[in-house]
Amino acid sequence: MTKTLGFIGSGMIGGALARLAVAAGLEVVLSNSRGPQTLAGLVAELGTQARAATPDEAAAAGDLVVATIPLGAYEQLPAASLAGKTVIDTMNYYPDRDGRLAHLDAGTLTSSALVQRHLADARVVKAFNNIDFHRLYTSARPSGAPDRSGLPIAGDDPAAKADVAGLLDVLGYDAVDIGTLADSWRSEPGTPVYVQPYFPAQPPEGVSREEAYGWFLETAGVPVPAGRVKELTDTAVRGPAGGKLP
Repeated sequence: MTKTLGFIGSGMIGGALARLAVAAGLEVVLSNSRGPQTLAGLVAELGTQARAATPDEAAAAGDLVVATIPLGAYEQLPAASLAGKTVIDTMNYYPDRDGRLAHLDAGTLTSSALVQRHLADARVVKAFNNIDFHRLYTSARPSGAPDRSGLPIAGDDPAAKADVAGLLDVLGYDAVDIGTLADSWRSEPGTPVYVQPYFPAQPPEGVSREEAYGWFLETAGVPVPAGRVKELTDTAVRGPAGGKLP
């Protein structure tokens, strides 16, 4: 049973997951690349169930560890400290941000398989990568709620996937198993289940960037039941890595 969630990376997705975890009664240990002192504001917001640490300390403390940094920095994940751990990979390949990664462009590996190759002694499970941070936080619902959404997970280790599915349930989502890390492309950018089903509207035309962001925060998410997630991932067709051509 997960009691403590470690975070390597504490940005938008990490912050949303930390808030859900604290609301569910879990302890969280937060870290980033800039040092524990830069997380004081988030820790203060989250309260006594949260503390800031180094990535190695967060890895050691977590029953499960969330890796939520830009994919281009995946080699900075502390492989030795994560050995034996279940690592939840929320990362996506965005070539404009991450630079070109040859194995991903060639289609020989998925991004999560690349992370697993780096974290050879950990158990990587892909999750929380197909929904924007605001809908991730606001769309969580209790088990059995009629408007509960599902989120896809993928991994090579059945026990690790079961642990992550249990965490999703605690945080407010049904887990939809889409297969191994080789299948995890089914929830990546450019696929039918990526972001849009949870947030199908488009911002009004002609608004400023600030107005568009305000609209983004104010617009409610749309429930996507587990069965619909399964349909969307089953019918996905693999396209270019990162959702766009090189």
